[in-house]
This record gives sequence, C-alpha cells and structure tokens, in this order.
Amino acid sequence: MRGRGGGIIAVLVVIWLVIGLLASVQRHYFSSGKANCAHASTVLVTIVAGPLNYLGANPKTKCHVPQPSK
Repeated sequence: MRGRGGGIIAVLVVIWLVIGLLASVQRHYFSSGKANCAHASTVLVTIVAGPLNYLGANPKTKCHVPQPSK
C-alpha cells in the first residue's frame, strides 16, 4: 500500500502547475500570434516556475536554431 505522502505531493504539483498556467494566462502568452521556439519555451518555463512568478520571477528563454550551411 502507498502512503498518503505520494498523493499529497501529486496534489501539490498539480496546484503548482495550475498557478503557473494562471500566470501565463495573465501575461497573455496564449493570445499572441507568436509561434516560435523562444515563445513556446518561455510559456513552458513560466508554467513550471509556478508561484515563483508572483514572487518576482519573470522567466524568459531564447532559442538559437542552427542555420544550414551554404
């Protein structure tokens, strides 16, 4: 039998991610027409940061995609 600890941790993780999702919505990340690597990774990092967004975290990422050689 599993203890209650695993269930509590799972609930806390879900709450953490929902708070991060709310921060992404408040920053209007889903309403912009951008669809590139940097935008997608910024949205993902914001969701993972969760409540830290409300403590001042403003995660942004950049993607460097290699260009084909000539």
